[in-house]
Amino acid sequence: MYYRGGAHPTAWNRFRHWGPAPNMRFDHHSPPARTQVRGTVYGALRVYTCFAEVFQETRTIERSRNRPWLVGLKLARAVSLLDLTSTWPTKAGTSMVVNSGRRDRARAWSLRIYEDYPMIDGLYYPSSMDSNQPAVALYERALGALPARPLFHRALADPALNSAIVKAALLFNYGVDP
Repeated sequence: MYYRGGAHPTAWNRFRHWGPAPNMRFDHHSPPARTQVRGTVYGALRVYTCFAEVFQETRTIERSRNRPWLVGLKLARAVSLLDLTSTWPTKAGTSMVVNSGRRDRARAWSLRIYEDYPMIDGLYYPSSMDSNQPAVALYERALGALPARPLFHRALADPALNSAIVKAALLFNYGVDP
């Protein structure tokens, strides 16, 4: 899911180069927040995880504010992801709290991982908002992995998404704004 409007609009096949954003967990941008070469794309393997993650702050699925769009895609190439669902966090000196604790600390870890592991395209982590379902944070190194066309691409305001939005709202006890 991405926003076509708001303070930092983007497109489905574009990395967000503004950051680090204070509400994002694994931004690897260097502080202070500004536009920079480093970019990130967040995603999930399950569509409902996207709803849980994107609308967690307000707990309301906002179909039109900032023009949210839902996109489904298959990567054009394999990506190398550091698995944060494994024992790696403990071995590295943190714990599984990196996936659900303070976001500033998770961003610091992501920044360090990015700098220390140049072969990594991003992170594979458990969503703390959707029962540890798989989620990813891709670094701009994965740009070549984005396909030329998505498999699915619709505005959340599209009535075709009504049933998915209602199901997501029921799953997470979120409200829905028309």
